Amino acid sequence: MELLVRYLDRSNSVSSSVSQDTFKDENLRDDLRFYFMNPCEKYRARKHIPWKLGVQVLKIIMVTTQLILFGLSNQLVVSYKEESTMALKQLFIKNYGGEDQDDYSASVFTQQDFYSSVSYVMEQYSRLEELSVGPISYSEDKDSKPLPLVICKRLYKKRSLESSKHPFQIDTEQETGCLSFDPKSVKQWKMQSSSFLDLDFYRLIEVSVNFQLEGVNLQTVRLRELPDCYTFNITINFDNSCHSGKLKIFLYLEISSFVCKEWKIYGSAEKNMHLFLMFDLFVILVCLTSATLCARSMILAIRLLQRFSRLLLENHGRKVCEDDQKEFLNGWYVLVIVADLLAIIGSILKIEIQAKDLTSYDVCSIFLGTSTLLVWVSVIRYLGYFEKYNVLILTMRVALPKVLRFCCCAGMIYLGYTFCGWIVLGPYHEKFEQLSRVAECLFSLLNGDDMFATFAQLKAKNTLVWFFSRAYLYSFISMFIYMVLSLFIALITDSYETVKQHYHEKGLPLTDLQKFLMEQLESSDMLESHGTVAHDSFSVFCCCRRDCGNQDD
Repeated sequence: MELLVRYLDRSNSVSSSVSQDTFKDENLRDDLRFYFMNPCEKYRARKHIPWKLGVQVLKIIMVTTQLILFGLSNQLVVSYKEESTMALKQLFIKNYGGEDQDDYSASVFTQQDFYSSVSYVMEQYSRLEELSVGPISYSEDKDSKPLPLVICKRLYKKRSLESSKHPFQIDTEQETGCLSFDPKSVKQWKMQSSSFLDLDFYRLIEVSVNFQLEGVNLQTVRLRELPDCYTFNITINFDNSCHSGKLKIFLYLEISSFVCKEWKIYGSAEKNMHLFLMFDLFVILVCLTSATLCARSMILAIRLLQRFSRLLLENHGRKVCEDDQKEFLNGWYVLVIVADLLAIIGSILKIEIQAKDLTSYDVCSIFLGTSTLLVWVSVIRYLGYFEKYNVLILTMRVALPKVLRFCCCAGMIYLGYTFCGWIVLGPYHEKFEQLSRVAECLFSLLNGDDMFATFAQLKAKNTLVWFFSRAYLYSFISMFIYMVLSLFIALITDSYETVKQHYHEKGLPLTDLQKFLMEQLESSDMLESHGTVAHDSFSVFCCCRRDCGNQDD
């Protein structure tokens, strides 16, 4: 009798432990199935409102609207800089044709034209306020005095001159000299600099004229904003470093902006500024909410992964495979969080710019543009819930590693052609003068663009280079269009066919995670024949099975 009692106690303890383990498994299975549901299925299963989806849709609308509003303001700034550059070249460069010649603005070939061009710059500077139709003025120092104009010359040192055998004996060391004039005394510059500009042109390297101006961009007034003030650091360089008889004239312009805090625009609607501020703050709030929800989902996924790995190790003695780990470590959430952080930083910069505490338009546009790009890319995640779109997403995921490896191999050949074209064809073809331009030209040829112009623009002064250029261009076009590009497309097509075949015909191989989720489904299949299984359970599993198979290559 005592033995029977011990046996019954042991049986009860074993059955209770088994039932407890079964309860844990079922609880974990339910949590996993709910985690991998799409928003609609979560709502049907537990009436769980898809807050994350709603926040993402709202964020797309808000971030895109914010980008458009800032883009309109940024276009005014860029157009002002471009038009100011054109106006300054017209003001200070004599006989400027409206377009730069290659990378320089104008050129002179005689000494008379050189002195005339220098005199033109000085005279135009002295009469600036009379000539300019824009709000441009001289820059001032802390004592409200105009900053001076500085003219400098750089020459080789002269050793000696012999009129017979060695007419040019030049020291390679250089010497410089500068003179400065304030705007009021520039008119008398010829009397003060007659000896300064008495130049030996065979020794002359360059003459530069440096001055600083200020301007105001009044276009922002139309947007009910305070205007931006700009400083123009102008350097007009007469370059004779080549000593070829052609003296090139460059105008270098550095534009920096600062806040016009002393300006007041009467009649501006302060309510509009407050509305823009509230809108930007609301964008920041939406992005913070989105990042918090995604971080919460990532933490939940890590906890589920730990529970599943513990169960798999205790019951089956093996670790979670890499494909199953990828299911829990969702890269889309990381993408959304990065996009939210960039949008928050860009919104803060935008608020500071509107308050005229910052003028970093370019930095702000980079943050806002990149965040909007990532926000729209993250929409692909929700398209993956639909079967036809999911096939395309799987194709990109499977093809990406193959494409990257292929691009590494093709890139070596591409770089070889880039360096070869630059060193051989650079002196004879404008598209091959710089490495960056060579890469851009070859990329255009790779896509079948601008082929005839590239062939026709080569200067046929050197017969050997002309024949080499034909062999170079024909070989590149033939190799990359007919071979490399075709193989590139074939890799993507092969990946699509593979995914399509497995997806529709054979089915994707099951992982440990999918098999664990199928255990409940298999047991419910028996009940389904009696009409007790709801359609939602099968729908949830199908969605999960499709998502879990996304990682299979």
